[in-house]
Amino acid sequence: MEDVILAGDVDVGDVIVLPAADESVLVTRVRYGRGGLIFTVTPADGEFPEEECHVTLTTEVRLRKRGRDLAR
Repeated sequence: MEDVILAGDVDVGDVIVLPAADESVLVTRVRYGRGGLIFTVTPADGEFPEEECHVTLTTEVRLRKRGRDLAR
């Protein structure tokens, strides 16, 4: 499954592709911040879960959704 969705429709457990990226990431946390949503993401392949990063996007940014991690 791969859909184009708005950043405002992303939830914890979603596997997405960030703008200007090729690799999928797993969303582990979503919160509101100044100027948009702050996503905490890790590599979707689970290889390096400690490589967590924070990304701020406006709710109108379009993202590719590749699925959902059902373990969350």
